[in-house]
Amino acid sequence: MNAPSKVMALAALLFAAGCKSSKPIPILRPELPPRSQEKLVERVQAAHADSFRYYSAKAAVEINLPDDHKSFKAQIRSVSDSAAWISLVPALGIEVARILLTPDSFKLMDKVHDQYFVGDTTAAKIKFGLQPSLSLFQQALLGRPIGLDPNEKYRSDREDGQYVLTSKEKRRFIRAAEDISPGDTLAHDRDMKERRLERTLRKAEEKEAIVLRYWIDPESYLVSRVQIADLVRDQTADVRYEERGGADIHHLPTRIHISLGDAVRQASGLMELSRIEVTGPLQMNFRIPEKFTPMP
Repeated sequence: MNAPSKVMALAALLFAAGCKSSKPIPILRPELPPRSQEKLVERVQAAHADSFRYYSAKAAVEINLPDDHKSFKAQIRSVSDSAAWISLVPALGIEVARILLTPDSFKLMDKVHDQYFVGDTTAAKIKFGLQPSLSLFQQALLGRPIGLDPNEKYRSDREDGQYVLTSKEKRRFIRAAEDISPGDTLAHDRDMKERRLERTLRKAEEKEAIVLRYWIDPESYLVSRVQIADLVRDQTADVRYEERGGADIHHLPTRIHISLGDAVRQASGLMELSRIEVTGPLQMNFRIPEKFTPMP
């Protein structure tokens, strides 16, 4: 598989799949009044109550991989729980790749080299190293609290003028989630010793432990950041909604930063979104020309 094709494929997977930031978690601001986890979950759900079947936008994208950096434009179309369609266009304005992601399949056309990939999401992970997720991608586009379950218990904290909900795993699992991430964010934290970390990860595997954290704006109760640490698979995802639009676009994100990481790979992407619309129907054409050949 040639390098440009690999970059385009990983870009698409990064969009769809969702690493840690090296920025430390800020100091608690005591002036923020405490809120129970029940009240926070209730208000977050109310703030994110809008549902949209259709979504389309223009995007300026930057992708950072261990051995490459790419910038390009993209057109995004999405139909809730059905499919996401992405057209990649570099500086010259000619489409170089097209992607179609469904709940269980991933398709990619490399128009530069007349090649394509078609397979399920498991095959995509084997091929490109990261498994795409339509649900995660669509929730990120809408600025959602990914994975928040109102029936689960969370710890309620306050950090840097924001509320934080953390899934109620054992504290050693939360520490392990920090330690396996590229940059610890707990101030004054001492990393676990290697043997204790290994034991903790084995216990986490028995429980299929996943640590989730949500940073919440205290005025709007919209989520500004979601962090997911899968201790069993040694994977982390960090989704930051760095900017949101006004009421005319339902306060949807206009700047999203996504970082992904596992034991050996790190990747990040930044999307600057514009011309956001939530009306449909939308065209999602994806026809592979006869002259195209499968990616090696």
